[in-house]
Amino acid sequence: MASITLEELHAYHAIDRSVFSRLVITLRRDPAESLLVMAMWLWLEEKGYPNIIAKMVNLSNPLLEALAGEAVSCLNCLGSKNPTIPPNGILPLTTRIMEKDVSLHMFYQNKFSTISGIKSFMTTVCSRIFTDILQHVVGSTSRVIPNQPLVIPGFPHSLFGSVTIVPRAMDHDFPIGGLWGWNPSNNVSEDDRTLFLTFSRGFPVSEDEIRELFTNVGVCVDCVRMQDNVPYREQPLFAKMVLRSVTNVDQILSGRPIAKFRINGKHIWARKYERRE
Repeated sequence: MASITLEELHAYHAIDRSVFSRLVITLRRDPAESLLVMAMWLWLEEKGYPNIIAKMVNLSNPLLEALAGEAVSCLNCLGSKNPTIPPNGILPLTTRIMEKDVSLHMFYQNKFSTISGIKSFMTTVCSRIFTDILQHVVGSTSRVIPNQPLVIPGFPHSLFGSVTIVPRAMDHDFPIGGLWGWNPSNNVSEDDRTLFLTFSRGFPVSEDEIRELFTNVGVCVDCVRMQDNVPYREQPLFAKMVLRSVTNVDQILSGRPIAKFRINGKHIWARKYERRE
């Protein structure tokens, strides 16, 4: 398999590294938060907002600081169950830089796709291209052990999970595939694509009805796992539905914590599945 060295990877991401360095060294912003900000900007580029980071290179430090602040407001919005979003929700500086509307509504309407995309860029791209910068920053406050993951205060994150960042030699090889091993379709866990469905007692819902309902609203259902161990002559009261894509989750919920559907006179409530250990 073809590979690329860390040195080549740094050269390819020189602009991203320059902006990240300014955030955590020049502006002394929180390293964990800055990782998420960079991952969000990289995800925006992948979603059709080209060269957003390149446009920041020549901005003044106060402007870069303000842009990072707008990005953090998006991250906070994603993490809130009932965010307070102004009527238009526009991010003025980000919109001006992009010459294209960017709003909190856009992020929240695509909440789970955004969270999944940020996690993917953070764990597979940012974790590789910013290692030496993070080593410089966190090494001043905690002990760095060679070939051991860096301890980044703030991770594991309550919304975006954990990230493993291991210092490597500059000639260390990474396999090439997609975006240096990242592909938007292969870094989404099944849990990210799963909805939890509940039903009304006395109105039994079948797996076929679930598939029919959600296929008719235009989503691709991978599998439905009905409640098991149901007592004799009683109905399942819930199910887990795994969808083909995390975008289907946003399509069904459309920014709502719970969505209500009806088929054959029976109600089905859908919400994002959250694993409980």
